This record gives sequence, structure tokens and C-alpha cells, in this order.
Amino acid sequence: MKNLAVFVSGTGTLLEAMIKDYLPIKLVLADRECRGMRVAMDAGIPIELAERTDFSSGFDRKTYTQWVDKILSIRKIDFVAMAGFMTILHPVIFDKYQGKILNTHPALLPSFKGDHAVRDALAYGVKVTGCTIHIATEELDAGKILSQEAVPVMSDDTVETLHERIKRVERWLYPRTIREFEKTI
Repeated sequence: MKNLAVFVSGTGTLLEAMIKDYLPIKLVLADRECRGMRVAMDAGIPIELAERTDFSSGFDRKTYTQWVDKILSIRKIDFVAMAGFMTILHPVIFDKYQGKILNTHPALLPSFKGDHAVRDALAYGVKVTGCTIHIATEELDAGKILSQEAVPVMSDDTVETLHERIKRVERWLYPRTIREFEKTI
């Protein structure tokens, strides 16, 4: 398998699923201290903390992204799987890794793009939502769709209950999609 990096910002449950699926992850990169780093450490996967300390509107996204790119270059990373990574990267990374950065989204794209997809799906009243694995591009949630899986919306769902059911699907769909995608690059 080519050299895979996984980007995390949170609990690392997608990373755990990738590890359980025996994906040979060469690097885990986090933008903040998070449980995902502990998951990587416990699995013996090298970790880089590219800590983002500025969450203001003046955040220098380009300089931050160049720092991330330098880390990837040093580690000889071929492709990236974002797994709950919450920093939007500058377009320079998509120029360099054209079509080689994957992302997961908790909705059936192109519906419900953005940070609040589960909440938005519930508010709209859809009966089915799901998750999408796609190529990340400089336009948020707009890249080529690689795989999708539907998840029914129950009448008593809350954002939390629906999101957890979507995450259960992501945990098997994302590793499978990464394996298939890697064969194409």
C-alpha cells in the first residue's frame, strides 16, 4: 500500500476502525491535542501535532497548510484520509495532492454540505440520509464521490442518535473505500 496519512481532530473512532481493518497507516497528523493522538500512539503509529492555535477570522490558512505539507513531504506521504479533521486547508495542498486527499461526510452529498449536516438533515425532515466518502477539494464537500451508504432517519432521532448511526456506517465504509482508492493511484 502507498504511504497513507490520517488527519484527526477528535476522538479517533474512524482511526480506530482503520487500524482494526489493518490499513498500514504511516502517519497520524492532528491539528489539536485529541484522543485520536492517543489511539495512534497506542497502535505504534507515528504522530505529528500541527497544532492550530488561531481560530480567528485572521487565521493564516496558507502558512498553516504549508507547514502540514512540509510534514507530509518529510514523511513521504502519498495520500491522505481526513477522519474528523476540523481545519479547512488552503488550496495549495489540493494543487500538490490532486485527487489524493479523501474525506468523509455525514450526509449523502451533494445534500447537506458543511459542518452541520446531521442537524440540517433532521431540520429538513428527510427520511434517509447517510455518509459519503469523497475526494477533498478546495471547495468544501464538492469533490468526486467515491462511495455512499444510506442511513434511515427515525422519527425519534436526535442529532446525537442519528450521527452515531451514521458513524457506525462510516467505520466500515471508509476503510473499504480507502483500500479500493489506493489501487487507483
